[in-house]
Amino acid sequence: MSVPLPLHRGEPPPAAADPMLSVGNIEVVYGRVALVLKGVSLTVPKGGIVALLGANGAGKTTTLKAISNLLRNDRGEVTKGTITFGGERIDAASPSDLVQRGCIQVMEGRHCFGHLTIAENLLAGAFTRRDGRAAVAADLERVYAYFPRLRERRNAQAGYASGGEQQMCAIGRAMMSKPKMILLDEPSMGLAPQIVEEIFEIVKTLNEREGVSFLVAEQNTNVALRYATYGYVLETGRVVMDGEAEALRQNEDVKEFYLGLADGGRRSFRDAKSYRRRKRWLA
Repeated sequence: MSVPLPLHRGEPPPAAADPMLSVGNIEVVYGRVALVLKGVSLTVPKGGIVALLGANGAGKTTTLKAISNLLRNDRGEVTKGTITFGGERIDAASPSDLVQRGCIQVMEGRHCFGHLTIAENLLAGAFTRRDGRAAVAADLERVYAYFPRLRERRNAQAGYASGGEQQMCAIGRAMMSKPKMILLDEPSMGLAPQIVEEIFEIVKTLNEREGVSFLVAEQNTNVALRYATYGYVLETGRVVMDGEAEALRQNEDVKEFYLGLADGGRRSFRDAKSYRRRKRWLA
């Protein structure tokens, strides 16, 4: 039996009355022609882990780049809506200003500096800090405590590290900036299932011990919803469903038409709604 879930209406979930991040009805256009995001709204509560789910091309990366103001590099712009972080509008803030405010994005594909060592990559994350070498050194030791493998490989060039090590390095580099929230784009991409579990366990630990909020864009819906508390399903630039993570995992429509747990391959959630309307009409 299907677990009922509300379609997104733009209201924040109950746990997000005082959200760390609030995205309100934004639209994103590329090249002044292509409308990619169409009225996307979401919230991330303080200390929460929120999953942004969808297939390739659904608009997950564009949503994260709209928040971190990295769209201009791709000739994109937010043409409608509002984005607030910590209660303040950040629509016009520069990416470096957002890092200083505590909002940082870990890009899809890791993007480590391949010619630098693991340690040098981590220290690059502290570039905007002004609290002294002792504080930076203490945080570096803290990152090594969360990522023991990085301590072992700290003098190795990042370009020769494994995919899992590079992902750990990218997250560790973000932690070196002392973030309040991390926008994590496709952390499971190209990684073995065991490494994916390890990465998400680290995300959970950082969330619980350091109080860092996470917005995780992910195609691996099953693992993302096991670690998140709330989720949004994106399809063709729109939020088509949202709800508590466990409710989304158990919802029959999501399992059949989004997770692909049915015969005939992956189906669209919009097809599910259309099919049910036709079925009721025939009945």
